[in-house]
Amino acid sequence: MPLTPETLPRHELVGLDVEVVAASNPDAIGIEGRVVTETTRTLGIEGADRVWHVPKDGATFTFDLPSGERVRTAGSKLVARPARRTETTGDSQWR
Repeated sequence: MPLTPETLPRHELVGLDVEVVAASNPDAIGIEGRVVTETTRTLGIEGADRVWHVPKDGATFTFDLPSGERVRTAGSKLVARPARRTETTGDSQWR
């Protein structure tokens, strides 16, 4: 399945460039870099000088897709174990 704005929650996020555009913690707004780790509730974003661990819930992210598109998505749609989220979210030919 190709990586598109509609299928973003079904894909691996590690390796994508991302920016935090809104968050319940005002200090997290503006963090940008590459996703280097993902847990059930956080994204690890490697910036210029450190890795930030940003909670998914309560944040809005803008991801840069390989196609050049920018996709804005609510972190609440991404809250799940990465392996579980990619196999069960959305329409799957494997279910």
